[in-house]
Amino acid sequence: MSLTFIEKNKFEKLFGMKSGYVLDFSDRTFQEFVGDSVGIDIYEEKYNYGSGSKANRLRGFWNVESNYNIGKLLEKLLDYWLEQAQSGEINFDVADENNHKDCLIIVAKLKAENPVENIDAIQANSDDRTFKILAESIRESINNDEPEKGLDRLHTFTIKYVRQLCENHQITFDKETPLHSLFGGYVKKIVKEDLIESEMTERILKSSISVLEAFNGVRNNQSFAHDNVILNYNESILIFNNVSNVIRFLETIEKPKTEQKEEIIEEWNDLPF
Repeated sequence: MSLTFIEKNKFEKLFGMKSGYVLDFSDRTFQEFVGDSVGIDIYEEKYNYGSGSKANRLRGFWNVESNYNIGKLLEKLLDYWLEQAQSGEINFDVADENNHKDCLIIVAKLKAENPVENIDAIQANSDDRTFKILAESIRESINNDEPEKGLDRLHTFTIKYVRQLCENHQITFDKETPLHSLFGGYVKKIVKEDLIESEMTERILKSSISVLEAFNGVRNNQSFAHDNVILNYNESILIFNNVSNVIRFLETIEKPKTEQKEEIIEEWNDLPF
């Protein structure tokens, strides 16, 4: 979908865009807000629509960005509007409240169009700055609807991600250990630690070992890692979904361990000495 005239008008009214402004943002704070929300500089030339005001910059964003990115930014703006309304910073009435609810429904539809269901799972699992930048660039390739361009980086990300998992579980490996072997060692360890409850889950994870082995071939022969003819769009989306879904599940295993470690650190820091 794309925003219809009526849908745009709902956001225009809620954000007070007829004046050329967007809520109470200055040029600087608007740039910072959009950057924090979607990792985009709203003052790039491609968003220079009409007079170049903040409202027109947002309209320019609507014209050129993917539905997912539009939905993501509008969701953040709606959160900000609600915060301002609840704190008394802006005046609103029942019509504004109803409009806000309508806008939330529109945002949900926009975000649902992301072809990779769990793209937000592509997050660094360490404090490595390079790792974080890598994850951001991969998410950007999906937000721009260009999965083919992100396959080689997704492979690099997955290696770094699984290596960190292995380190967390004291699994030995070296720099030459391929991705599928790393993952196989990890699956074996979490099964041994009784972190998997069903045989079916274990089988799914074990089948992912051979899938990741095939990913090595895609990276070497069908991605921008080398001078290749890159893989087609639909198969690239399939690979992205497969990898991101597995990572999303692994988070459910690893997150409790991380939280437990943080609680222990907090308890240690609270000791009276």
